[in-house]
Amino acid sequence: KCHFLLISMLSSQRHLFNIPEEVVYLNTAYMSPLLNSVVEAIDRGVRSKAHPWKITIPNFYEDIDRARILFSGLTNSNPENIAIIPSASYGIQTAAKNIEVKRGEKILLLKDQFPSNVYPWQRMSQETGCHIIRIEQGNFESLTDAILNNLDETVAVAALPNVLWTDGSLIDLIQIRLRCDEIGCALVLDLTQSAGAVWIDFKTVRPDFAVVANYKWMLGPYTTGFLYASPDRCDGMPLEEGWITRKDSKNFSNLIRYTDAYEPGATRYDMGERSNFALMPGVIAALQQIKLWGIKNIEQKLLIQNRFLGEKLTGLGLEITDEKQRAPHFLGVKIPNDSRNDLLLKLSEKNIYLSERGGTIRITPHLWNTQADFDKLISELKQLL
Repeated sequence: KCHFLLISMLSSQRHLFNIPEEVVYLNTAYMSPLLNSVVEAIDRGVRSKAHPWKITIPNFYEDIDRARILFSGLTNSNPENIAIIPSASYGIQTAAKNIEVKRGEKILLLKDQFPSNVYPWQRMSQETGCHIIRIEQGNFESLTDAILNNLDETVAVAALPNVLWTDGSLIDLIQIRLRCDEIGCALVLDLTQSAGAVWIDFKTVRPDFAVVANYKWMLGPYTTGFLYASPDRCDGMPLEEGWITRKDSKNFSNLIRYTDAYEPGATRYDMGERSNFALMPGVIAALQQIKLWGIKNIEQKLLIQNRFLGEKLTGLGLEITDEKQRAPHFLGVKIPNDSRNDLLLKLSEKNIYLSERGGTIRITPHLWNTQADFDKLISELKQLL
């Protein structure tokens, strides 16, 4: 059964999306299209508030609980360790608020890391006198090696992605976790460019905190996301002091009996108005589809796609991130010095959509893509390069 599912998933799932035939969308790293089922779920959710008398107390909790359970199943974690957040920056700021870093200690980041996992640490540095160090691959064999070479007892926090958002360079989080254990370093992860497309086992990686924004590889709506907090990080201070995260909040008639007690687990870190009746049904629909496909099946499909594309792009004389060093779902192509500066514009005029970050073209297909999409990309690039 599992083998059959894997083989079936290697065919395009374009019929589940509203993507015109002429559009070649290879830009999941920017933003994914919504599944038809997600659009329908959001539509139902929006319309529910037209009849607020039908929204009952259980409606404030049931979808949230379902979302926690589904996300935890996709990351091999426990639902009680999952909080509902609106953005990666919200989750990273929550982590920064709950990790002690002393003057003179270091926070390790990557050079060119996504800003949401940079600015909170820069603020901490300004306020505490700790130091920021930024790592790049340089002469090391891999980005993982470069990180490990700089992880010593002076580092209090390693704030990292799983995949560098500019070129798809992959980091071995298990090796990083083991080294963090040796030196007593907290591990804070932004998994927005990997969760949903690459299998990540939280019980193996054991991050102190991990955040995921849903609008990319999780195929969900914008302004939704998840924060994972390890069991020993669930008693911290939230960014907001909301009522719904407090103990016995389901007793609406008794909310004026204020309490300092929170609901157990990471619930205290939930955003205010987490019960988004419009968007949360869409989050659930996306999670259900990812669960049905299986993340390992998705990963295998994208690996095969990108291996094919990598060979074709190399044949055009383009330099791409080596397969041993890149994530299976993400191709980074260095922009040649002599290439035209309107390359992406010209491709978009042919309905081919990519993005560029830090001098690298990102090619990030998904299950909606077809062989015809890839053939069209290669054909147009031949003419433009």
